[in-house]
Amino acid sequence: MFELLQVFSYILLIMRIFLIVVTFSLSTLVSFLYAQQNQNNAEVSLNKLIDQWHLDAAKPNFFRYFEVTTDDFIFLGTAPGERWNKTQFKQFAKPYFDAGKAWDFKPSNRNWVFSENQKIAWFDEDLATWMNSCRGSGVFVKEGKNWKLAYYNLTVLIENEKIQEFIKLRQN
Repeated sequence: MFELLQVFSYILLIMRIFLIVVTFSLSTLVSFLYAQQNQNNAEVSLNKLIDQWHLDAAKPNFFRYFEVTTDDFIFLGTAPGERWNKTQFKQFAKPYFDAGKAWDFKPSNRNWVFSENQKIAWFDEDLATWMNSCRGSGVFVKEGKNWKLAYYNLTVLIENEKIQEFIKLRQN
């Protein structure tokens, strides 16, 4: 009888351990799926936001273009001296917007990375522009419930085999 109780006790112990492992695994899986869903939802929202930002330059809509940026927004342009804070970039961009068209960048191949707490997202994207192929990269931060663009860097792409020619051009 004692041996039977011992066997039963071991079976209960194994069942408890199994139940704990299953419960932990399921909660981990649910947490992962929830985080993944939140990230997917954030990606969809951010893609719409950055697509609209590009569209607001092409249309143009000065107010909406800058409304999506943080107060401490930084824009890096393609020329060496083009590093603007929000106020400076607004001053630079205003005449283009007032003339009826700022710039028209067509994005593709966008990649997103999110911070662990899902409050910072950074991205890179390929752009078709009047300068041919460019790349944009940027950082969004979550302010309350809204995402805001804090940083954007526009880069002209140059193939490695053409870099020597480019260096010569820059030296002239």
